[in-house]
Amino acid sequence: MSSVDLDRAGEWLARHGLVDARPTPLLAGRLAARHRARTADNVLMAALLVAAALALATVRMTDGRASGTAMLLLAGLMVVVVLAKLLLDWWVRRVDRHAAATLPRRVTHPVQLGWRVAPGLPYAVFAVAVFAASTVLALSAVTARDSTIRSGAVILLIGLAGVAAGIVVQLHDVLTRPVVAEDEDSLAADVVMRVEDARERVAPSVVWAMPGLLLLGDSLGWWYAAAIILVLAASIAFHLVRTRAAPARVVAGQVTRPVTSAR
Repeated sequence: MSSVDLDRAGEWLARHGLVDARPTPLLAGRLAARHRARTADNVLMAALLVAAALALATVRMTDGRASGTAMLLLAGLMVVVVLAKLLLDWWVRRVDRHAAATLPRRVTHPVQLGWRVAPGLPYAVFAVAVFAASTVLALSAVTARDSTIRSGAVILLIGLAGVAAGIVVQLHDVLTRPVVAEDEDSLAADVVMRVEDARERVAPSVVWAMPGLLLLGDSLGWWYAAAIILVLAASIAFHLVRTRAAPARVVAGQVTRPVTSAR
């Protein structure tokens, strides 16, 4: 384990108010895996946005003749992005399982995390609202006269279904995975980590990008305004949710208090 990872783990503990916990190699390894997975996820999102921009430019330059090819490429890339996100999540779980196997002892008290605790009601409502708005937009665009917009709407619906299924699977895993902790301090750190994992899973970043498919049409329409407004409104709402929701360390304190008091 590198000193950089240990320093980052120490900063993470201090940021979450876990001043009594020490940055162990186990914690540093788990946080490093999440940091790398988050970086890779950002790269995937950037690739999706760049591909959408290139597809839009191609359609414009060819007067719509390449719209079918552009849609197929975007659909394929969207599938790759969703599968890659699931693969990254599997890799993080694998790191956690390996870390748990190295513990000389483990906390036996169960820690119950539900969707109201992690990610919490504000995050859950936000995710459902964004998905609902994107779905309504896609269903409305299916009836458009522009064939490119109709194709984009169909791909958007398929992508929404795939992302929703992936989020449900990932969130269920975060809420049900075993605790990786050997004492009270590492238990609190584990709960904070799981709360952060759950909140990242329900943040529908892919959903924000997908309405851009409706910008590939050859004619201006309300689709443009609706897609742009959805992205902007979701970004503002997500910022408000993050600033108003209870910090992960507070949630961890509420969850672990019955456990620590029972000792």
